Amino acid sequence: MLDEKVLPMLAYSSSPFDSNKHIFEIKWDGTRCITFFNGRDIRLQNRRLVDITYRYPELIQIYKEIEAKNVILDGEIVVFHNGRPDFNRLQQREHIEDPLRIRILSKTMPATYIVFDILYLNDRSCIQIPLIERKGILKNILKCPSSIIESKFINEKGIAFFKEVVSNGFEGIMAKSINSPYLIGKRSRYWLKIKPRSSKECFIIGYTQGKGERSGFFGSLAIATLDKGEFIFRGKVGSGFDEEMLKEISSRLKQLEVDKPPIPNLRKQKGIIWVKPVIRCEVLFQEMTGDGLFRAPVFKRLIE
Repeated sequence: MLDEKVLPMLAYSSSPFDSNKHIFEIKWDGTRCITFFNGRDIRLQNRRLVDITYRYPELIQIYKEIEAKNVILDGEIVVFHNGRPDFNRLQQREHIEDPLRIRILSKTMPATYIVFDILYLNDRSCIQIPLIERKGILKNILKCPSSIIESKFINEKGIAFFKEVVSNGFEGIMAKSINSPYLIGKRSRYWLKIKPRSSKECFIIGYTQGKGERSGFFGSLAIATLDKGEFIFRGKVGSGFDEEMLKEISSRLKQLEVDKPPIPNLRKQKGIIWVKPVIRCEVLFQEMTGDGLFRAPVFKRLIE
C-alpha cells in the first residue's frame, strides 16, 4: 500500500454561488498531499507523485492521531504564521534538501496537514461513497488532532462564506457536490475552486520557446508592468491561451525580437527571447509575491 501512487482529484474554476447540493470549505494555500498510512508507517506524496515525506519529519507522527489500521487521505500541507497559511514559509520548506536544515525548520516553521477527504480505510476503498458520507468517516477516525486537522465545511451559503473567507486573508473556497465520488486523477465539476483575482495591464517583454503541443509557438510570455516610466518584471505567464491567440501572438513576437531585455537586471534570465515591449495584455493573478512577481498568473486578453 505504501508503494502506491495516487493522482489527486482536481477541480474547475467557478464564481461564488449558493447551493443546497454542495458543501463549502476553505481552499488552503499549501502543497497538495496524498497521505498513505499503514500501521505506524507514513508516506507523503505530492500531486506530481513525488515522495516528500523526508521534507516534513514532524508529520511522521500523525499516525498517533489516526484511529485506523490503514488509510489513504487527501489534503494540503500548510505552514501557519499568525493564524494564516503562509505560502512563502511553505516554499522555504519545499526547497530545502539538507537534512539538518530540514530538522531545524520542522521546529521553527512546523507544517500542518489539513485533511479534507478519505480514499481508503481498513483495506476497503471509499472512492465511490458520496462525499458527505466520506466526510463523516473521516471525522470518526481522527483523534486529538494537532499536526493533522480536519478541514471544516458549511452547507448552502457559498456566497457569504466566500466573502468572509477572502476578507480574512485566505486564498478562496472550494465548492463540492455532496454526492461527489472521488475521481482519482481527474478534473471534475463535482469540485469547484472559487478564488478572487486581481488584474493588471502588462507589456510582453519576451517569451520562451514552446514544447510538445506548443511546439512552433511560445511556451510562456515574460511580462512587465509600467510604473512611473520604468518596467517592473512580473514573471512569466503560460496559461489562458487558446490556439488562435497562440498563433496571433507568436506571429507578432517574431517581428519584435531584440538582443537585450528592457529591464537591465534581467540579462541573466535564461531561456527568454526578448522582444520590444510594445504588445500590451491583461493578466489575472492571485496575489503579488514578496519579490514582486505575479502568483498564479493567467492571460486574459490582448489590449489593442
